[in-house]
Amino acid sequence: MTNPKILITYASRSGSTAEIAEAIAERLSQCGMLVEVLPMQEAKDLSAYCAVIAGSPIRNSKWLPEAIQFVETHRSMLSQKPFATFTVSITLAMSNTEQYRQAVTKWIQPVRAQVKPVSEGLFAGRLDFSKLPLNWDTVKLRAVVALGIFPKDDRRDWKAIHAWAESIHPLLLP
Repeated sequence: MTNPKILITYASRSGSTAEIAEAIAERLSQCGMLVEVLPMQEAKDLSAYCAVIAGSPIRNSKWLPEAIQFVETHRSMLSQKPFATFTVSITLAMSNTEQYRQAVTKWIQPVRAQVKPVSEGLFAGRLDFSKLPLNWDTVKLRAVVALGIFPKDDRRDWKAIHAWAESIHPLLLP
């Protein structure tokens, strides 16, 4: 494969996960890799890529449905090349972080059961109510934030995201 290309694909509701995917792509590009970033609904044929990174936020203690569907649909192809995941959850910005990291790790078990990743990035996200639909889940989330149980605002740690991207660079090489 000449000039191998890496796919970074993501599911996102409010744009936070998409921005993290772009940051990972930028760092891998700086490492000399050819990278393409696509929303999961646009990532149809994975044969042109030497490696795939897939990311999703957590909603209701699991990856978004379209992200799980992507992994299930492409399981055979993903198991034949380096595959990494990143998960975004505001839960990771809470105090007692190790306890919450363990919870998020359990929430992504259905992904890991389909295809074992070479690496898993876990990142705090951004909770911006102006970008979320007004529905019962959002109302419940607002209540939890109002009670001080959940953090809000932008809690993404760009240094940690960049460091993870650099650390997986060698794992993605064909």
